[in-house]
Amino acid sequence: MPSTPRAPAANRLLEALPSSDRRRVFAECETVELAFGDVLYTPGERLSHVYFPTTSFISLIMPVDDSASLEVGLVGNEGMFGIPLVLGVDVSPVRAVVQGAGSAVRMDAPAFCRELGRSRALQREIERYVFVHLSQLAQTAACTRFHVVEARLARWLLMTQDRAHADNFQITQEYLAFMLGVRRVGITKAASSLQKRNLIHYSRGNITVLDRRGLKAASCGCYKADRESYDRILS
Repeated sequence: MPSTPRAPAANRLLEALPSSDRRRVFAECETVELAFGDVLYTPGERLSHVYFPTTSFISLIMPVDDSASLEVGLVGNEGMFGIPLVLGVDVSPVRAVVQGAGSAVRMDAPAFCRELGRSRALQREIERYVFVHLSQLAQTAACTRFHVVEARLARWLLMTQDRAHADNFQITQEYLAFMLGVRRVGITKAASSLQKRNLIHYSRGNITVLDRRGLKAASCGCYKADRESYDRILS
């Protein structure tokens, strides 16, 4: 089934800036194409650039030990990757992996820090985004601890759909299990349940969201809380 595009426009953080600030920021930026699976940073690696996704999206993964990891966040065209620089830290705490191929606006770290000090509008938008991002990290931690796999999978699919700007996207069961920190058999059962309810269609790593409203009902309240946090602070 062909995907249904959702018109991602541009990066919403940058679009929120006054035109003069936006022009100055873009003068320091370059547009880059990110491929699925690209590793942008690893934990402890120095941040040389910040990324403002437009049609791409980035998965933030926290290694737990030598054999396990957990996705703790997603960054799409609603936000940016490079928050530590805002807080005066120049290393990444997570593994940043491109989960959705596409474009991003990239800015080198020194230029970003200069503009952050120069533009009060940029500083205000980024500070608000940092608050929302930290709130969503906390929400993800609670969700991982207390909610069942099926509800978490529904939430993750909704979050991915929002950032993919399409109803159809590629993802394997192995990758889903890795992202959610569960065994593959748990993903198989959860995906089968959602498919039997005609909420999604899943075949050979290809997922199509058939009923977004139903998927919202199947997800835990964390997805709604995430959206409300974003709308309240950033809209």
